[in-house]
Amino acid sequence: MVLKNRKIVLKNRPDGALRESDFEVVEETVGELENDEVIVEVEHLSIDAFIRTTLNVNGLHGQAELGAPIIALGTGRVVKSQFAGLNQGDPVFGPMGAQTYAKMHGSAYRKIRIEATEANEKNNGNAGVPASTYLGILGMTTGLTAYAGMLIVGEVRQGDTVVVSAAAGAVGTVACQLAKIKGAKVIGIAGGPEKVDYLKGIGCDAGIDYKNEDVSVRLKELAPDGVDVFFDNVGGDLLDQVLDQIAQGARVVICGAISQYHHLEKVQGPALYLRVAERNASMRGFTVDHYQDQFDKMEKDLSLWMAKGELTLPEHIEQGIDNFPKAMVMLFSGGHKGKLLVTP
Repeated sequence: MVLKNRKIVLKNRPDGALRESDFEVVEETVGELENDEVIVEVEHLSIDAFIRTTLNVNGLHGQAELGAPIIALGTGRVVKSQFAGLNQGDPVFGPMGAQTYAKMHGSAYRKIRIEATEANEKNNGNAGVPASTYLGILGMTTGLTAYAGMLIVGEVRQGDTVVVSAAAGAVGTVACQLAKIKGAKVIGIAGGPEKVDYLKGIGCDAGIDYKNEDVSVRLKELAPDGVDVFFDNVGGDLLDQVLDQIAQGARVVICGAISQYHHLEKVQGPALYLRVAERNASMRGFTVDHYQDQFDKMEKDLSLWMAKGELTLPEHIEQGIDNFPKAMVMLFSGGHKGKLLVTP
């Protein structure tokens, strides 16, 4: 059977804010398998901020070439295999690209155990879960990133006052809940009253609406003794506003800088970085791949908290591969809450 692949490719390198017109849809026939390759029918694609950096020349996470499928992680099922470790029908996670079928060396994919097949079995300590969980709470760019940043880099502990920016997004949602699990007071920053209500729903002690409130004033009210841990996903002016309110010995965790990804050649750095020295604080950046040796423990911990109902992550799903560009623009315009996914 001849398979037709529908893929989203880069048409233009974005100039400033991302636009749907920077992408285009291309159809092609999937080629024949070579030794050790598999063909995967893509079921879920993770919409992540790092993808935006790949659209630039010399991007932070690789570079998407014009006419090439946009880089994206996802889940799917093997439909053809010449790889000894994977069989037809196996559910897998890995680099799918923004397309309906992915053809790649089988070693690129990890076989996953999902709820629909073996709900009560264990896999590396994890009960069967919906496939999308491997892009969300158990996802490298989401749950594992939040875990590494909040618990390992940020060293959050009971009694800390924690602030999370972009708190209504996927990583922010998990980071807030992890801090609460560890006994911290959590303040989330997000845009709009609806998102502030969302933050309260996931257990935050307070929310700040940066679109309608003065962040600096509200931080002084909510954290009069200072901020012990700041988990930053935004950068720019917001980073400075929180730096001005950090406590003695604070830990500032740089997870991302979504406000800066559309002009990486002129990144706005923190003007108030001397607050770090003045208050004997630390500022550390990280990427989750540096903690691969701890992934098994992270997954077991996250699975346990999820099973106990202490950790949840709502999903916003856009249907159809043609809506991948729309979802990417939505990620940066703040039009979603929780984990943003595309189901081709």
